[in-house]
Amino acid sequence: MIGMQRKWVAHLFLILGVVVTAFPLYLAFIASTHDAATIGRGRMPLLPGHYGVDNYEQAWSVGSGERVNGTPVRITMWNSFLMALAIVVGKVVVSALTAYAVVYFRFPLRDFFFWLIFITLMLPLEVRIIPTYKVVSDLRLINTFTGLTLPLMVSATGTLLFRQVFLTIPRELLEAAKVDGAGPLRCLWSVVLPVSTPGMAALSVILFLYGWNQYLWPLLITTDRKLDTVAIGLARMLGNAEGLMDWNVVMAATILTSTIPTGVVIFMHRWLVQGLIEVSK
Repeated sequence: MIGMQRKWVAHLFLILGVVVTAFPLYLAFIASTHDAATIGRGRMPLLPGHYGVDNYEQAWSVGSGERVNGTPVRITMWNSFLMALAIVVGKVVVSALTAYAVVYFRFPLRDFFFWLIFITLMLPLEVRIIPTYKVVSDLRLINTFTGLTLPLMVSATGTLLFRQVFLTIPRELLEAAKVDGAGPLRCLWSVVLPVSTPGMAALSVILFLYGWNQYLWPLLITTDRKLDTVAIGLARMLGNAEGLMDWNVVMAATILTSTIPTGVVIFMHRWLVQGLIEVSK
């Protein structure tokens, strides 16, 4: 009986947490279905309005209104999707190779290089933004997709996560592969990576969200609106938020830009949870 009561209390708190978290998103959706005048009066209903199709079409195709000047959501979502996907592929490849070398190879100063990689966790992008920008500028990668993604493809987080996953793999598997004549890359491709699929999936989800939500680096590295990401596009829409705004268009753009990361998390949640559990062992 006591166990059932505790279970109900736990579920009650979970439901309360979901309501508190989801209610602002619900308000954003409701706002995206009304006209700007209804929102501006400060008495917005809690039920959907009749302007949803027009608002979403305007945000998707135009991105601008009477008091909003932004980039069409179809452009910003495509740019963010390509950027996030490139960051995922680049980081997974670099992190897997780095962790594989640190775990399974013996070479001079191996521990020194590992701790050097670990120390970079204490240096976020904001700290190294000036030298990174200088390097990208010298390489003439300003306003290019390469400059937008390449500096974000190297991360100590991915290396540490793969290292923890690789440490859980029995060395007997690699020894058996070596006996069969497999080389280092063959062992990585045929033995290590297939066993590390949950951890790789979890890292991919985290990195995708990281790339999708990037704001500071795209703000510095791009001035061409054709390269605007979702964060930059929403910031351009807001402009001077102290004045009158077409909040209906802004909220429609917000809901649209949240669909892809939400879909990725929902589709990959099993692999995400399984990968995080395996890493924490």
